[in-house]
Amino acid sequence: MKKTNESPENPDQGNTHRKVGPIVSSAHLASDSAMELSELEFGLIVAGNAFNRWMVRCMNAAGLPELSPLDILVLHSVNHRDRAKKTADICLVLNVEDSHTVTYALKKLLKHEVVASEKHGKETYYSATEKGKAVCRRYREIREECLVDSLRTLGFSGADTGAVAGFLRGISGLYDQAARSAASL
Repeated sequence: MKKTNESPENPDQGNTHRKVGPIVSSAHLASDSAMELSELEFGLIVAGNAFNRWMVRCMNAAGLPELSPLDILVLHSVNHRDRAKKTADICLVLNVEDSHTVTYALKKLLKHEVVASEKHGKETYYSATEKGKAVCRRYREIREECLVDSLRTLGFSGADTGAVAGFLRGISGLYDQAARSAASL
């Protein structure tokens, strides 16, 4: 028996009038009452992956290849405000639950000589070396050239970007609370 494009086994094939619904990553999770949340989650997934890819490419261009997105975030956190920081503080600021991943990133950064460590009693504090500061400055220059200018070209204002950032921080808190609730089930 010859199959045709109008086979009942594939009723959607060739149907050009079919309505395209919301763009979600997992239709089985999307419900009528929370379709927009599923769309938001898909947006977070693709934006998160794009942001991770951007950080790695930007850091490569800045002269420090072989770093993961978390390594890069840890370097920027250590360099922030030119103050030494403890692992626990870095984890808190970056909202990283598994401190061993930050510890591993710090060891990698120490090996690349972009971070230095210093013991104060039982605590180890990390700070950016001159090489680390120079890499962060170069990263900033590339960021300005490749990303910030494009953002302005698209018409996004600082206020728009700030509003989105505030919304994302709020959503982060909701997901943290939901995670605590799910852990208690």
